Amino acid sequence: MVDSRRYAPATERNRQPILDVLHKVLPNTGTVLEIASGTGEHATFFAPRLSHLHWLPSEPDPESRASVTAWVKALPSDNLIDPLALDVSQQPWPVEQEGFKLAQPITAIVNINMLHISAWEMCQHLMAGAQRVLPSDGVLYLYGPFKREGQQTAPSNEAFDAMLRDRNPNWGIRDLEAVSQVARKHALTLTDVIPMPANNFSVVFRRD
Repeated sequence: MVDSRRYAPATERNRQPILDVLHKVLPNTGTVLEIASGTGEHATFFAPRLSHLHWLPSEPDPESRASVTAWVKALPSDNLIDPLALDVSQQPWPVEQEGFKLAQPITAIVNINMLHISAWEMCQHLMAGAQRVLPSDGVLYLYGPFKREGQQTAPSNEAFDAMLRDRNPNWGIRDLEAVSQVARKHALTLTDVIPMPANNFSVVFRRD
């Protein structure tokens, strides 16, 4: 049998620090919609350790989604749901479509390491979708590298940003203030910015 699981080396390094923050900022009940779940390793690590919540991974890329599915089958958890095919730029999202049902409503969205490896428009689509999907006081959690007031926070991030832009001119480390400005237009208020290892940040927004 072919094993479709993919592996991301950074996941093993960052998953525990991220989980520590999620324990503090996620709601006590409901479903967490993970946008751009990547390999699926985060989902299978977080779900059993956040057993009071349901965890719904999603991925637009079929091969990545197959990896998520394989991880879910390899490390099942009662609160872990099979992944959705969800592209933030395609509206409505599957969770908004008539007939889509969850045991618990979505109360949070988690998005890890997406904004710097996608076009800027994806940030706008993500914020618009969060506005539509999240309830009042619902949480949008972002993780990754960010510039602060237009400046890189470390030389390594500056080099990483240059590498990303060489690969794709539409990619690059985003300015947190610009991201927050888009969020505000979509009824999302920045509540926490938490420095993380390797010059990353946990960024928390709440739905007005």
